Amino acid sequence: MPGLLNGQWVKGDVADGEIKGGAFEREPTKFRHWLSVDGEPGPEGQPALPAEAGRYQLLVSYFCPWASRALMFRKLKGLEGLISLSVAEPFIGEDGWIYPEGVDAGPKLGRIHYHHQLYTATDPHYTGKVSVPVLWDRQEGRIVNNESADIIRIFNESFDHLTGNALDFYPLALRDEIDRWNAFIYDKVNNGVYRAGFAKTQASYETAVETLFEALDRLNARLGESRYIAGEYLTEADWRLFVTLVRFDAAYYGAFKCNLRRLVDYPHLSNYVRELYQWPGIRETVNLEHIKRGYYAIKAINPALIVPRGPILDFEASHDRDRLPGRGIFRRESPVTRQWPGSNPKERGQLGSLGK
Repeated sequence: MPGLLNGQWVKGDVADGEIKGGAFEREPTKFRHWLSVDGEPGPEGQPALPAEAGRYQLLVSYFCPWASRALMFRKLKGLEGLISLSVAEPFIGEDGWIYPEGVDAGPKLGRIHYHHQLYTATDPHYTGKVSVPVLWDRQEGRIVNNESADIIRIFNESFDHLTGNALDFYPLALRDEIDRWNAFIYDKVNNGVYRAGFAKTQASYETAVETLFEALDRLNARLGESRYIAGEYLTEADWRLFVTLVRFDAAYYGAFKCNLRRLVDYPHLSNYVRELYQWPGIRETVNLEHIKRGYYAIKAINPALIVPRGPILDFEASHDRDRLPGRGIFRRESPVTRQWPGSNPKERGQLGSLGK
């Protein structure tokens, strides 16, 4: 995989570098600082910076599901006016993620064209993969965080004192259930499609595909009896699952050979995806053209680089999710209360309802 070695860019194929014994293993992210109201440490004691309007920048690709998580939370939490956005080309070439028109990364770094410039500006001797999303500090000229799971939780809480947006996708009362489903979804589905697509041996591929579809079967059954993954409330577990499902028939079914069944063959999953896609603001974060171009531009799995015309997908079609009881999104009582794990549950109030 293209990446940095001691601060020097090394070209390579996107499918190389994270293969161990014929199986795909994702390299962990390395920048894990936090943002909080006054710069107090993060939920696990991480160093943090103050959450301020106009200081931070989110860099993404519409192609990447991990980046899509952050993009959706920026929209759901009303952060468009506080955190600027830059979008890379929808494919990873020999030079990694690129910005053909350039990106203004702030006064210290100036204008860049290559995503890896953000990494070497942060650590001149950085070694590892260069991924999106990146939460960038324009003022200090360095990466705050490049882990999407962290970024969505930063967005979920850290700017509420500026926006007044009290929607909470990770409420304390549901955290155990959310974390349990997150672990299952990440391992079996989010990362499961990549294990199938980048497998280098038949055995690794077979194992990955069987595990993936067993998980989809279980999730389809779950959503036949529950409006959302963690119950009656729409939480981060749903959005973490959505980013893979919305790409499934357009990319993973064909490009990654995840072809035992299509998403449309699962009645509950397909209706669920349509409901989430139609949630206000979400359709604007999904770019199917970029998704298809990105996955079918990976030479290791598609040497001719031909992008298929189909399938024709209609996420605007009606869904049947209203037949199940749902209470929308949990709303915090106070948008300025610090909400890290271990806080007094009384500070968060009780679970209340908020419709669409």
